[in-house]
This record gives sequence, structure tokens and C-alpha cells, in this order.
Amino acid sequence: MEHFFKPTPIQKKFFTPIIMIVSVIALNGLIFLLGRFLFGIGAITNLNDQFPWGIWIGIDVAAGVALAAGGFTTAALGHIMHRDKYEVIIRPALLTAMLGYTFVAMSVMIDLGRYHFIWHPLIMWNGTSVLFEVGICVMIYLTVLYIEFLPIVTERFIGRVNLPGFLKKFNNTVDKLLRFLDKGLEKTMFIFIISGVVLSCLHQSSLGTLMVIAGPKMHPLWQTPILPLLFLISAICVGFPMVIFESIISSKSFGLKPETDVLSGLGRMVGPLLLIYLAAKLIDIVVRQTYVYLMEVNTESIMFTIELLLGVVIPLRMFFSRKISSTPAGLFIASGLVIFGVLLNRINNFIVAYTPPYAEASYFPSIGEISVTLGFIALEILLFRAFVMIFPIISVPQKVAPKTKYAIRGLFK
Repeated sequence: MEHFFKPTPIQKKFFTPIIMIVSVIALNGLIFLLGRFLFGIGAITNLNDQFPWGIWIGIDVAAGVALAAGGFTTAALGHIMHRDKYEVIIRPALLTAMLGYTFVAMSVMIDLGRYHFIWHPLIMWNGTSVLFEVGICVMIYLTVLYIEFLPIVTERFIGRVNLPGFLKKFNNTVDKLLRFLDKGLEKTMFIFIISGVVLSCLHQSSLGTLMVIAGPKMHPLWQTPILPLLFLISAICVGFPMVIFESIISSKSFGLKPETDVLSGLGRMVGPLLLIYLAAKLIDIVVRQTYVYLMEVNTESIMFTIELLLGVVIPLRMFFSRKISSTPAGLFIASGLVIFGVLLNRINNFIVAYTPPYAEASYFPSIGEISVTLGFIALEILLFRAFVMIFPIISVPQKVAPKTKYAIRGLFK
């Protein structure tokens, strides 16, 4: 018997000891989130007129957008470049991106003083505002992600619609609707895939533009005219490591064998991308002569060094090592370092490097801010686990007789 890989709902028990701990973290975050809506943003955060943003922007939004980049990088690789070998990782990457951007939008909403005005950019356009461009691109891209996910929904429920109780009479109608959607999306999906890649490149870079506008409020180690380019390259760099990281954790959690061949192929692409990012970063600090700030021993120089060494240089060396990048453990550690590096980069740009003009004390997140951030991460994990158990997202090996394997390959191509 030979094997081929087919996306299939995972048949496992949902709650495990680790998932129960994650559920407690999620519940704790939701309690503090409720407090934010009932008593105001100042009641559970350390944000004020001096520090208008904190980790909800630095981590939940800026880092969240970057770490969800696996959606557009794998879509470009699999659908636009037609690298069929990587089809098996596109659906999990799409789900990760969809959940990531959903919580990014929620994070923006809870960070707004008047959260109920989150819809304003939809009708109050300001074409000269970078923040408007980021907001509108994220909203459109999130819509595109949900549209890209629809074929997975139709695949799961076409011919299996079984509504309960009095809703049974709508089974046939819902099934026809699903078939209509599936047929229409099959012919138009390429438009949404291309749009998703373009929109992602736009808002990933524009987040960097926001901090360029900050001007002297930012430390010179990070303040550079090429910050939009660095943000875009770093997002592309972290896309594949995020997919590798998530894939290995999912395989371990569900008792599946990691797709080492596919993941190693992704890993071989990360090394050159990190090299391009490192070169751009080093050339920038040499041209602007900001390397002199590295001679000072302070929070900024230490954080910059950690970001570059742990987040770029060490994983760069690891991804260029065939021995390390051909093992799940090596790929997991190297990918984890890249993720840490991009996360730290966004924290550095939006929090460490940023000094509000009227600040009289240092900012440190409150228990409420940390709880909500960890709660959102926990909720994403829980939702990811639920989705892969309901929908055909993760590809698992299917046994097939040698005589029929070519027919089945053609069927699922």
C-alpha cells in the first residue's frame, strides 16, 4: 500500500491537560476584556495621555500582522508560483492567517477609546493618511481571507447538510447554496489570491511607514527611511518559519508525523530571505552611522543586539545548515528564533524605541494588558484546534492501492 495526503478533519479528543490550561488563560483574558468594556480602557491598562499605546498595539497588532504573514507567503508559493509540493501546508497557513487577522482587528478595536467607532474608516476616507491605508487594507484582506476559506467550508458540508429540528426543511436549500458558492469560487478564486498577496505587501510595509512619521520620537537605531522595506522583508522572512512552527506543533499535538520533506523545503527558502534582511539592516546602520549607538550600554542597544543576534544571525546560520534544517527539532528551534526576532522587532519599534514627547516615566504593561494579550493567543490556539477538528485543513496520509493511486491523484489535483 502507498500513501497520498488528503485534507481531513482530525478525529481527536478536544480537551487535553494542556488545552485545559490554555482554556483557563483564555478565560482570564476574557474577564479582563469584559472589564475594559464595562469600566473603560484606563481601568485595566497603564495607558494614559503620555503613553497612548502599549503592548496591545506593539504585540497584538504590529507583531500579530507580521506573524500572520504565512497566509500570503504560502498562497504566493503554492498558488501563484505553482509549487504543488507545498499544497499540504496552504490550508493550515490560511487558517492561521485568518484567525491572526481576526484578532488583530479585535485588538485595534479594544485599544480605541471609542471602540464603537471602529467602522469609521469604511465611510470616512482619508487618502493622505498612512493609518487609513493600513486600516482599510487589513479590513479588505481579512474579508479576502474569509472568502479564501469558503471552499473548505463547502468541501466539508456539500452533501452532508443536516440541520436540526424544524431547520431540516432548509437542508436542500443550504446544500444548493453551498454548491453555487463552490462553483463560483472555483472560477474566481485566483482574483482573491492575487488580491490577498498585494494587500498584504501594502499594509505590512505601511506599518513601518507609521513609525517613520514618528521622526525624532524614535531611537535612531530603528528610525530609518527604509523602515517600510524592512517591515515588509521581515514579514516575508517570518511567514515560512511561522508555518513550520505551527505545523510541527500541530503534528505533535495530534500524533501525526511531521512533513519533514515539505518543511525542510520551506526552511531552505528562509536562509536567503534572512540574509537579504540582515544585509539591508547592516547597510542601513552603516550608511546612517547609527552603529555608534551600539557602543552605549543601555536598554536600546541591548534590545537591538538581542533582536539581531537571536532573531536573525543565529537562525540564519541554522537554516543554511542542511544537517539542522533537515530535522524537525532543528527546524522548530530555528523557526522559533525567527518568530522571536520579528516579535521583538515590533516590540522594539513600537514600544522600546518610541519615546512620547511628554513622558515623565517609563511604560510597563499592566496585568490586565498582559492577560488580554495572552488570552487572545490562547483563544487563537483553541479556535485553531476546533477548526482543524471540524474542517478538512490538515493533510493526513491516506492508504491507497498502487493501481488506483494515479486516478486518486488526478481526482484531488
